[in-house]
Amino acid sequence: MTPEPPVDRPAPAPPSGPGAGDGGRPTPEAGSIVLAATPIGNVEDASPRLRRLLADADVVAAEDTRRLHALVARLGITVGGRVTSYHEHNEAARADELLDVVAGGGTVVVVSDAGMPAVSDPGYRVVARAVERGLRVTAAPGPSAVLTALALSGLPTDRFTFEGFVPRKAGERARWLGALADEHRTMVFFEAPHRIGQALRAMAEAFGDGRPAAVCRELTKTYEEALRGPLGELVALVDARDADGDGLRGEICVVVGGAPAAAAPSAEDLVAEVLARVEAGERLKAAVADVATTAGVPKRDLYAAALAAR
Repeated sequence: MTPEPPVDRPAPAPPSGPGAGDGGRPTPEAGSIVLAATPIGNVEDASPRLRRLLADADVVAAEDTRRLHALVARLGITVGGRVTSYHEHNEAARADELLDVVAGGGTVVVVSDAGMPAVSDPGYRVVARAVERGLRVTAAPGPSAVLTALALSGLPTDRFTFEGFVPRKAGERARWLGALADEHRTMVFFEAPHRIGQALRAMAEAFGDGRPAAVCRELTKTYEEALRGPLGELVALVDARDADGDGLRGEICVVVGGAPAAAAPSAEDLVAEVLARVEAGERLKAAVADVATTAGVPKRDLYAAALAAR
């Protein structure tokens, strides 16, 4: 049987429409909200993926459209889709508008002025709404002032908490920091240059002059600086620089070490409590067992100390 000659068939047409990407090829993020991290200072930190997303997205939702246009100009790229504003004053109202684009198969990229959206910046509400609607959310990770300051601080990084901006009013600030005095995790705060002295003094009062801390400013920029030391010393240093006309400028992160763990009591410290309970009629072994369990000390050690003191 003679085989039939091959037949030339036209290649299938490339996909088109929302999320099609360059040359009609669907992008990996098509049908998604993408939280895209932007440089926090050094434009060289912009990832290739961020560049592609800004060029290919159907919609770019920016915290400040002017800053977005300045960024893409420095990157030497052009935003291919529609640019819209998305900030703290309209994010709730605009969330469904953006998600309708996603529901239609488009790609919506959300960017803040610097760093990762949704971390002290717009983004949380559209993510929460996307989850409610069952739509895909992904991220293009990258620069983060919080993580950069934490890494540079020299303080423990195994457990930490981000607390955002310190309250402006003195009374509210004191109460807010007082509630964090017993926090054992490393804490990261944002602060403005003209309030950094007040914030550090309030932290020293709430946490103690000796609590280790770091003041990190202008991260990844030309004048990046990290001041490290006990809070009391940092207060004096900042005050001295203000007096010399060399006050801290730029965007500032403050990293503060967590509260030290309380020292566990020794068996000898607990003897008086055990003997008082025995005098009140409780059996020695029962009193020792209860006190030792509550205090977290070995029962054998506490029993021996109580016998020696009787």
